[in-house]
Amino acid sequence: MVKQKVVINLSINDARRRTKALKIAAGMDGIISTSIDGDKIVVEGEGIDSVALTTVLRKKLGCANLISVTSDDDKKEEKKEEKKEEKSDSEAQSVQPVVLPHYYAVPPPYPYQYCYYEDGRYPDSCSIM
Repeated sequence: MVKQKVVINLSINDARRRTKALKIAAGMDGIISTSIDGDKIVVEGEGIDSVALTTVLRKKLGCANLISVTSDDDKKEEKKEEKKEEKSDSEAQSVQPVVLPHYYAVPPPYPYQYCYYEDGRYPDSCSIM
């Protein structure tokens, strides 16, 4: 399993909601540690279902938004070192970035609404009905 770090934004107004959020987060499977940083709850563990955790917090506490899910830090450091080596080779070539124009999708026009008017006065019908 990969160690993960999940950050969820909550609307925490008082200490009671804060402790309730920590209890809910600590009760999920695979959680090693939980902490609160302002209005954000930070959860660390292995094999965390971040969507399920956010859904449970949203049901119990109201507004909860998933901000980020990050995994093992060792892999990030290795990738950064590889990118630095590639940048030194590419700096000699000095490639200019390409800017693409923005295209806006225009919704199709609404179809024309035909109005049908029924007079209700048929010569063969009874006026009582």
